[in-house]
Amino acid sequence: MQLRAMADFRKMEEIRARVDTLVKDPATAEALKPYYYQLCKRPCFHDEYLDTFNRPNVQLVDTEGKGVERITPTGVVVKGKEYPVDCLIYASGFEVSSEYTRRLGFDIRGRGGKSLRDSWAEGAQTLHGMHSRGYPNLLIFSTTQSGWAINFVHILDEQARHAAYIIEQCRARGVETIEATEQAQQQWWETILGTLAQGVAFGGPECTPGYYNNEGASFGPREIRMAGYAGGTLEFLQLLHAWRERGDLAGLELTRGASAPDR
Repeated sequence: MQLRAMADFRKMEEIRARVDTLVKDPATAEALKPYYYQLCKRPCFHDEYLDTFNRPNVQLVDTEGKGVERITPTGVVVKGKEYPVDCLIYASGFEVSSEYTRRLGFDIRGRGGKSLRDSWAEGAQTLHGMHSRGYPNLLIFSTTQSGWAINFVHILDEQARHAAYIIEQCRARGVETIEATEQAQQQWWETILGTLAQGVAFGGPECTPGYYNNEGASFGPREIRMAGYAGGTLEFLQLLHAWRERGDLAGLELTRGASAPDR
């Protein structure tokens, strides 16, 4: 772990040195330098951001982590000083660590009318993040106990391919309902837990507050069970590919129709 920390420090020193190279004003450059592990925040991909602060019509207002004090009819106030603005953009970001049903916009009812929110009250229980026992034929598209990627469209595309394969197989075999088994859910959770143990130091209290570490708060059992597969995007996709290659729909309880073919 110490070697990883030193490697990360050297990389961040390169980034801080790049800020000094590109930003002409020393005070502005110092305020822009990141002092945290590289993956504590989502990496940005651009070549123009730092140069922007050399323009005469751009001013960096450093709140020193305290935020804007208040908003007036004509501007924003920071450290007692008002900065007049013509347009104020609320870059509030997006929700990624809230409840799945909240982000979805509605709750889901499964067997016996039980809601997914209640079922996951103590944490998610899934197979590959896509199936949850008690909710037959429900295919979930989320990062909860699933894979994630910097290019989120990529992971959505891969999830769609996986779901399409399952639906195709069910139609071919005359399967009317599919549902994750309890054993498969437990095995999948143990797999996720193993990946989390490998990278916990780079997403925990060592990071500045963010959605990676529950905004700086400690993670409880429920929050941990909501985590995604932490072994990397390609590793997760290879895992799904291998599961499809086996062709047995392992971990899914299948209910066939009366006229279903025997296969």
